[in-house]
Amino acid sequence: MSSRRAVIAGASGFIGRALVAELAATGWSVTRLVRGPATGADEISWNPLTGVLDPAVLSGADAVINLSGASISQIPWTRSARESIVASRREATTTLVNAINAAKVTPKVFLSGSAVGIYGDRGDEELTETSARGTGFLADVVDAWEATASKARCRTVYLRTGLVLGDGGALAPLRLATSFFAGARVGSGKQWWPWISHRDEVRAIVHLIDSKLAGAVNLVGPTPAHSVEVTRELARIMTRPHLFVIPAFAIGLLGDAGRELLLASQKIRATALEKDGFVFEHRTVAEALRWVISGTRR
Repeated sequence: MSSRRAVIAGASGFIGRALVAELAATGWSVTRLVRGPATGADEISWNPLTGVLDPAVLSGADAVINLSGASISQIPWTRSARESIVASRREATTTLVNAINAAKVTPKVFLSGSAVGIYGDRGDEELTETSARGTGFLADVVDAWEATASKARCRTVYLRTGLVLGDGGALAPLRLATSFFAGARVGSGKQWWPWISHRDEVRAIVHLIDSKLAGAVNLVGPTPAHSVEVTRELARIMTRPHLFVIPAFAIGLLGDAGRELLLASQKIRATALEKDGFVFEHRTVAEALRWVISGTRR
């Protein structure tokens, strides 16, 4: 029997690399979409800027997974940074959707990158997939991103991802500062940071391939945590002090990026995932951070 086939855009990224390894380890054939010339048998060249992608590449695929998009961590959000964040998502998603809809055999599922930024700053409000969108630059970006993905004529899932705790990504600067004895509370520390371990992020994406879920799915850990719990627990596990405070006014000097990425409060629940039977390996932020710092990977 032939192996199942996945086509992944953004396969070289923080999540993409681990996802490719996870699928390959379980017998999947993975095709990676690359923006330059293809250099390996598992690579296909595409150009989302000009909309070039042969629909035959996606025809009959068991899963098309879109993890493309410029980093939102480009701080501050200058005009050019904002344009890059928006355009990279619009162009990649539009190109994939057009190829999906033109494919001779429609792919079984389209898993499209998304983010919890759609909820905006919501204080202590409990947020699920049915909650209304919020306000702000990220809410606008994600809303448009998902609207583009919704045009695919197959089961489509929006991967609303939170702060991914792993060896790299958004945790890297916090980990670096803590290692140099500069562990710090961010603002009041009372804002909710929707986290998920890197391991569970990848496992959840794999789970959603065979799920019947469609639409928005929150990819966040099952136990919400305040930002101070993240920074303090990181310092404790790394046996470093947690003595400093980065005041909110200083973060505000970074503009919308500082306010939306660091000060926004989002108490988000993984309602759809848990109802669908997904079981998290890391149920608390402490478990996730211990896994990261231990260096154990599987």
